[in-house]
Amino acid sequence: MPYQIITDSACDFPTPMYEQLNLTMLPLTITFRGVSANDRNDDSLKEVYDGLRNGEVATTAAVNPQGWDSAMRPHLQNGKDVLVLAFSSGLSTTYQSAVIAAEELKEEFPERKIIVVDTLCASLGQGLLVWYACKLRDQGKSLEEVSAWVEENKFHLCHWFTVDDLMYLKRGGRISAATAVVGTMLQIKPVLHMDDEGHLINMAKARGRRGSLDALVKKLQELGAGYDNSTVFLSHGDCLEDARYVEKQLKEKCGVKEVVISYVGAVIGSHSGPGTVALFFLGEHR
Repeated sequence: MPYQIITDSACDFPTPMYEQLNLTMLPLTITFRGVSANDRNDDSLKEVYDGLRNGEVATTAAVNPQGWDSAMRPHLQNGKDVLVLAFSSGLSTTYQSAVIAAEELKEEFPERKIIVVDTLCASLGQGLLVWYACKLRDQGKSLEEVSAWVEENKFHLCHWFTVDDLMYLKRGGRISAATAVVGTMLQIKPVLHMDDEGHLINMAKARGRRGSLDALVKKLQELGAGYDNSTVFLSHGDCLEDARYVEKQLKEKCGVKEVVISYVGAVIGSHSGPGTVALFFLGEHR
């Protein structure tokens, strides 16, 4: 039976990729300078990042059940089953809203299959998982086969990232104020990852910006052995030059053939801040 894969904008794909992958995307919401808009990942993001650098604050909102209903319903009405791959429940209520909408729609469309997966991923980590799901779909795998693969492999989807300014993590409650102040003075850069519950965890410290970027590459070398990482994903918070540096290191030291680079979108970027660089790949464990 035909089925549609639906995801949300937290996967941080550049806009053209949704059409290329035949995906339905549902946007989260960002409020910036008093205006609420759909989460976006395009050239207009520079304005958001510039505002964040100047001390402006953006607020964000998850997808609600009504939003998920509007995304799923047309496909169900057209006789398609639905596979939803949602933003980590450890960071947002977006997944829970998808479950609520799915339960209601199952009563209305009992002949259709609706599977909702908590990816426990974010940014291009979620994007990489969705990308693999689309590849399996295009190879003829069934809805159940694809969802089973996602459930089995989401804990092998490694998220490793660093930030340039510790104060954004302090505002989000990820580190203490004292750690942020001392770390900033000493030029200590954190290296973080996303754990199996979809939460962001501070794992290590690197001296200086270059050291933190090199640490991301080392994580792929440590965890990615035995996995096909010919294609990896890399997102950045308006710091393309740093992302290009990591890309070069990945190709030279890890044998990576293709690095898909994209902005950290407006919603996630408003929490992680400018200067974020995040690497996503398959590995032994997160």
